[in-house]
Amino acid sequence: MSIPEKIKDRIAKLRDTIDHHRYLYHVLDKQKISDAALDSLKHELFELERKYPELVTPDSPSQRVGGKPLPEFQKVRHKVPQWSFNDAFSEEEMREFDARVKRMLASSSPPLQRGGVRGGAVPTYTCEHKIDGLKIVLEYEKGLLKTAATRGDGRLGEDVTENVKTIESVPLRLRESVSAIVEGEVWMRKLRLAELNRERKKKGEEPFANPRNVAAGSIRQLDPKVVAERKLETYIYDLSSLSASPPLQRGGAESARRGGGVLPPTQHEELEYLRKLGFKVNQHFKHCATIEEVIHYWHEWKGKMEREDYSADGIVVKVDERELQERLGYTGKAPRFGIAFKFPAEQVTTVVEDIVFQVGRTGVVTPVAALRPVQVAGSTVSRATLHNEDEIRRLGVRIGDTVILQKAGDVIPDIVKVLTEMRSGKEKPFRWPNRVAACGGEGRIERIPGEAAWRCVDRDSFAIQRRKFYHFAGKHGFDIDGLGPKIIDLLLAHKRVMAFPDIFTLKRDDLLELPRFAEKSVDNLLAAIEKARAVTLPRFLVALSIPQAGEETAYDLAEHFGSLEKLRAASFEELEKIHGVGPVVGKSVADWFGDRNNRRIVDALLGEVRIEKMKKKDTVTLSLAGKTCVLTGTLLSLSREEAERRIRELGGSPSGSVSAKTHFVVAGEHAGSKLEKAKELGVAVINEAEFLTLLKK
Repeated sequence: MSIPEKIKDRIAKLRDTIDHHRYLYHVLDKQKISDAALDSLKHELFELERKYPELVTPDSPSQRVGGKPLPEFQKVRHKVPQWSFNDAFSEEEMREFDARVKRMLASSSPPLQRGGVRGGAVPTYTCEHKIDGLKIVLEYEKGLLKTAATRGDGRLGEDVTENVKTIESVPLRLRESVSAIVEGEVWMRKLRLAELNRERKKKGEEPFANPRNVAAGSIRQLDPKVVAERKLETYIYDLSSLSASPPLQRGGAESARRGGGVLPPTQHEELEYLRKLGFKVNQHFKHCATIEEVIHYWHEWKGKMEREDYSADGIVVKVDERELQERLGYTGKAPRFGIAFKFPAEQVTTVVEDIVFQVGRTGVVTPVAALRPVQVAGSTVSRATLHNEDEIRRLGVRIGDTVILQKAGDVIPDIVKVLTEMRSGKEKPFRWPNRVAACGGEGRIERIPGEAAWRCVDRDSFAIQRRKFYHFAGKHGFDIDGLGPKIIDLLLAHKRVMAFPDIFTLKRDDLLELPRFAEKSVDNLLAAIEKARAVTLPRFLVALSIPQAGEETAYDLAEHFGSLEKLRAASFEELEKIHGVGPVVGKSVADWFGDRNNRRIVDALLGEVRIEKMKKKDTVTLSLAGKTCVLTGTLLSLSREEAERRIRELGGSPSGSVSAKTHFVVAGEHAGSKLEKAKELGVAVINEAEFLTLLKK
């Protein structure tokens, strides 16, 4: 069967792009795209080569271990080849790895015997954190440190012994007089990295992009004094060669990697022995009996890794029994007995298949990239916002482009970069249209004066009104349970509602006549509508879809005026002086309440609902009084809206951006750029458990 040319072209482009970025990363210590994005490209190449093995070539990036060493350092030939692990990105891939290990062991010699090897006939696994730093290889002779080298290309590294000697966690003499080669990771604490970057910014120097960057940049300093000032750390995780006099009597199978001694019989015992020798070993490793326990460990750490003072982009999973490791052996570039199980990436690569438009409730037109579906930050994504015309022009995105997609927590995915080097020449430039069908009617659009955004000319079209109804009944507005988009569409189509107040005048018979409505569902919906008649002033304002007035503005207005009557009577001059409002938002709010039709809608609503009075608080005595708090990532125990409400109740102010005036940042699961900004500015960061404790005070 012939292979399509587009597959061959895609593989060629992937190889060229990966090689380019690997050279920048491993050889020059420069980084133009994130580790996660490069991993995504490599994963796509690996999958294509697995599907079309006849296209695999010896020079493919999938067959390589690392880059060339820098010429400034003396070269060191590794006595033990340095391998890298293949990656897994999903539970399914981990179960495939487990099945593959068992198949190979079942067909290997000697045959498995029930209970024959330590751990039984079925392999068990040891899980370790995949530390984000620089790999280091240490050789000891009769207990004394002889050389320290970088991984380099896997066979030839760089001698960085004098620099590594400055790292306090590296023992210059082992606690046993053994000759050994060990492998591990050099890394820097997050707080120290933030501190170092602040110092570099003051000097006008470029800040380090990530932990691996700073580890590589530090270890390659020509002056060991500079390295000592960096306060680097290590975690050692592999004993690749061992000889002792007298030989260690620890049992276990002969190892092809050992140098005359007897290595511990399991991976978890090896880690314990490394600790006994005097190395710093990450304490969170775990021995797991099954692959399901491995997956559970991955889920556990995926949710709490941000709490650690080091970075890890996944876990490393190894068959625990050394005898089984030796039987499984290696491929050309990686061990068959281990795999790196990556955490959900916040950056991946995918392809823009089309650019479509989405119309918001205020008539603003937003371009959206329709993407080849891809997993990012734990969910499948097929769309990403392109924000506006200027952003498309800035990115230079074309239909058919390979792009880097970023997603942090529950934030809408963003395209952050176009990989122009992946272009084949078939990509189509995008032209901004004059009409958008989603606007309804003639679909004409216009650019908003002084802004980058476009909007529908007809802002009273059915398409826009429908979106306003979705928002009015949604969780940010009146939060009417059961009144979702499908039910609203049904009510609008049958003219049961024409304006917001009509929702509160619906009768049982009005609903029973409609398709898909049974007596129980009608009763449930009417009960939910009845419950929603009592509403806070901020929610009432948000539900009205006043342009420029989001949740924060609505809360600021409600807190300042205390009642809808006072807000409606406020002039533009009064509004613009309110902290957090300003002239643009002030004019929008004044214009909206000045519109006769809007006033009629508000009056009709006031005849159906009750706005709860704003409670005056003695905020000075509250635990978060005067504190500005920023939430980032996903909180597991409460929604973003609930967390913000609790902050306000305790006298604090939730904010959407981090600044030097921010008092603290709450980092949930998949926390993104706000967390990095907080570290950069030295703002206090707390985790979800600490935040919940704070709310109880």
